[in-house]
Amino acid sequence: MTGYRHEMLVRFLLILIVGGCVRATAETVQLKDKAAVSGRILAEKRDVIVVDLGFTVLSIPKSHVARILPDAAPEGKERKSRSASSASVPVKAEEPTPGPAASSSQNLVRRPRGPVSEQTVRELVNQLGEAVVQVRAPSGLGSGFILNEEGYLITNFHVIEGETQLSIEVYHQRNGQLERRSYKQIRIVAMNKFQDLALLKIEDKDAPKFHYVTLGDSDALAVGERVFAIGSPLGLERTVTEGIVSTKTRQLMGELYLQTTAQINPGNSGGPLFNLRGEVVGVTNMKLAFGEGLGFAIPAEAVNYFLRHRDSYAYDNDNPSNPYRYLEPPSRLRLPTADGEKASAN
Repeated sequence: MTGYRHEMLVRFLLILIVGGCVRATAETVQLKDKAAVSGRILAEKRDVIVVDLGFTVLSIPKSHVARILPDAAPEGKERKSRSASSASVPVKAEEPTPGPAASSSQNLVRRPRGPVSEQTVRELVNQLGEAVVQVRAPSGLGSGFILNEEGYLITNFHVIEGETQLSIEVYHQRNGQLERRSYKQIRIVAMNKFQDLALLKIEDKDAPKFHYVTLGDSDALAVGERVFAIGSPLGLERTVTEGIVSTKTRQLMGELYLQTTAQINPGNSGGPLFNLRGEVVGVTNMKLAFGEGLGFAIPAEAVNYFLRHRDSYAYDNDNPSNPYRYLEPPSRLRLPTADGEKASAN
């Protein structure tokens, strides 16, 4: 029971609505002192540019801005920068890394180079199942998916929150059979509590090259399009559930999520939501407690933003500048009394 107790308690009481998607239309504002700020531009006024950094909103005087660059451009095209006075200056787009798929998110994940045809869920499960993993912690378990052959993987923040002893269970295919293997040397690379995302890396010395999945474009999804999830609901590993996209813009706590009829349960958290081209279009992270077919996923665009800016969310337990501090709330502090007992600080 302890394998998923923590997550079950949290997810079934409205299932932990934390974080949300950061829009993928981010731009980089290059300043005249050679510094740069990356975020979503909310407004351009006569004297200032207002930029959403995710955790705060910054107003930058136009007199300090050299030019503005979009974060990315379509493959094979140029991206154009613009100065604070809106003068256009062409800037050549970066060349994709050679290989079977074009790299993105600073070479951490890969995207297909060309159009990918749709397949049946049965065909895709056999191809993708090896890249979907189980994330285990002393207090619970969740799911995840591998991003590249080096063992980087995505899961939910709430799956690993407060944990230091993690293991990843991967199902390798050997001679047509599945072989479960547990990896114990897991490093937390980055995490964002507010987006409910975490980036991990398998660092076991004898780890092989891993099978991985590709990230798709959740903006290109259509309402009613078929999707499916793979995960470990209630500890039942490699469970496949199928459904449709109910809506792409379900607003919860001020953020937008994908809503799907694919069944999502405790243990699915952190797992992939696939389209019929085998691309990850979302990260399953919650459901409504008292309803059926009401699952939600973090859009793939938010995952891309998290990966592109992972240095801002880097986790280092030994770093005094680490932004995450696990402190007791003031209401739980207890003060000693005259008779030696402890009393609440309320």
